[in-house]
Amino acid sequence: MHDYNKFWQWFSDNSEKLTMLNDIDDSEQRQLIDELQKELDDYCEGLTFEIGEPTPSGRTLTFSAEGDTDLFRYVVELTDNAPDIDWWEFVAFKQPKGKDLKVTFDKYHFETKQMYFMQLECEEEPDILGVRVALPNPVNDDDDQLVGVYVTLEAMIGEFDCATLIGYVDTCAIPEEPFKAGFKPMDDFPEFVDWFKKQREK
Repeated sequence: MHDYNKFWQWFSDNSEKLTMLNDIDDSEQRQLIDELQKELDDYCEGLTFEIGEPTPSGRTLTFSAEGDTDLFRYVVELTDNAPDIDWWEFVAFKQPKGKDLKVTFDKYHFETKQMYFMQLECEEEPDILGVRVALPNPVNDDDDQLVGVYVTLEAMIGEFDCATLIGYVDTCAIPEEPFKAGFKPMDDFPEFVDWFKKQREK
């Protein structure tokens, strides 16, 4: 466990095939992806990865701890010790995608343009962010929907900020007059998080 040299040796040996992933047949693709996940599991169970689409400068390989802060140090260690490999960029944690997103999770579809949010303050833990998200069609007590909302927040602000800043999330229906009720457009959330981080640092 936690031998990043073994992982990077395997990746270096297979980097050319992984670069050309779209050009090999489906069964070989699946086998290569499965092998990559196995090597990552051998390094640290619980980590996942995403391979970006090819660009003129190559591909990006993003490592994730799926929000598990106990594993964050292994993501950082693996990325910090990445070798210099042509056509590859290695990234720690899922990166923020900003606003105006459409996210699908399980049977639910989330469109940030149709959502609102409100900060929930906690006097005992002022450095932790609580968020109430107003949805067009909320389903009460549905864990999958709540996870989908969290996945949407993570997509907006990135894995690191989502896991380290947000301590509580709940949902409600959109009020008739959301702004009068204290809600803000969901697409303002990344900017709000930047403001919240600056307040924490004071």
